Amino acid sequence: MASLSVCSQNKTILYGLDDADFTNPERGFYIPGGTRAGHFELLNADQLRNYRLTPYKAGKAGYLVKATLVYRGYELDLFKDKPLSNEFLNNLQKDFDAVKEAGCKMILRFAYTNTAKNGDCRDEYKICPPYGDAPVAITLHHVEQLKPLLQKNAAVIAVLQEGFIGIWGENYFTDYFGDASMNAIGIIPDSSWQQRNRLLKALLDALPASRMVQVRTPQIKQKYVYGPSAPVTSGALTIKEAFSNADKARIGFHNDCFLSSPDDYGTFYDYGSTSQPRQPANNVLRNYIEADTRFTAVGGETCDDAFSPQNDCAPAGYAEAEMQRMHYSFLNAAYNTDVNNDWDSSGCMNSIKKKLGYRLLLHTATLPVQAKRGQLLKISMQIENAGYASPFNPRPVHLVLRNTKTHAVYTCNLKADVRFWFTGKFVINEAIKLPVNIPAGAYQLFLHLPDADPELAKRPEYAIRLANVNMWEESTGFNNLSHTLHIK
Repeated sequence: MASLSVCSQNKTILYGLDDADFTNPERGFYIPGGTRAGHFELLNADQLRNYRLTPYKAGKAGYLVKATLVYRGYELDLFKDKPLSNEFLNNLQKDFDAVKEAGCKMILRFAYTNTAKNGDCRDEYKICPPYGDAPVAITLHHVEQLKPLLQKNAAVIAVLQEGFIGIWGENYFTDYFGDASMNAIGIIPDSSWQQRNRLLKALLDALPASRMVQVRTPQIKQKYVYGPSAPVTSGALTIKEAFSNADKARIGFHNDCFLSSPDDYGTFYDYGSTSQPRQPANNVLRNYIEADTRFTAVGGETCDDAFSPQNDCAPAGYAEAEMQRMHYSFLNAAYNTDVNNDWDSSGCMNSIKKKLGYRLLLHTATLPVQAKRGQLLKISMQIENAGYASPFNPRPVHLVLRNTKTHAVYTCNLKADVRFWFTGKFVINEAIKLPVNIPAGAYQLFLHLPDADPELAKRPEYAIRLANVNMWEESTGFNNLSHTLHIK
């Protein structure tokens, strides 16, 4: 319950905190899935909606989740030597439509093969060439074909993963972009880094500037930003560069072997270049990622429970500390359940479910008791982000005024940018000009953080819910500030 104190013409309200696990857009555990072009199975909007509304047990999980994020992997098995078909593109649009209808968002990846061939080769995992991905020219043409759909449907794309290169789209075992394994020359040559950079540039250009592309390893971003000869000591994003339209600010990170070994099965390797031999890089690349991911989209999945107890809950392990250091917004709900089930049985799963991504709590607000139309309305709010990361996609922050008699709604825009609401406590002080045409009367005040897309902004399931009791208005997506403003 909110409590208050009145000083002059302002009222300070203290808000109760909500410890419940509830869904919010673009964060949390995601439901994984995929389809092959050769046997396309469409997404079902009703099923996706159930993921969001009903606790779901994913695979061999011993825990339940509700999810607003759906991972969708597309295996382009039919198109390794030809353009994408109209049938495939039409089916892709149907999937986007289903995600929007369900009130969810998509983590998106394309790959040409998800099958590894085992044999007697130099790779330590005995995964052998040919791997089965597509030539550079084919891949770039496919990105051009996908661009209109990615632009059209960006509102329901939480993030695009680079994909395309190699088995699983993980940019490692590849026939055409520089094999990173020991089956090849032992490094990725400059010419291959240049081809990889061409693909990443094409993907960044295929999306609106408001959306990010996640890459599989930190070195992929370093080689893109600073060139093929960039060392592992290359610098991370700074706060002055963060959340701009620049390419370097739009490249995030997905770790598909989170906490699986000391270097997460090669995630933090140096793969070298023509002018730079491989060198030990685990610690320096971890430091790079910790700094860079404060400002970018981060997610992934666990893949092996061999790194136990390090990948367990505290005090035996440091799973949550790692998620916080590297600013995780989402993880796979269904893989690897050997790891995830340990979090459940040892007591930190509930905390992880609540803290992945952002968790915004309003502690206090100081708000005027009365005002005149057209004047500046000074407000102050003390907010805490108790999650591991800030929201990574842009969205507006609105102060909503709703007339207590007519229920007419008036919206005032705040200057605050939720992407800079990093983990910890902070204060928002703003002066908002009231509309000159607002009728006199009593108005309930609300904080509204809707989606940035004009269509999705009208849908409450795409708005951010604050972690406060008796605040969320499910029918509108407004957060009730428990305050009435009298306008003369």
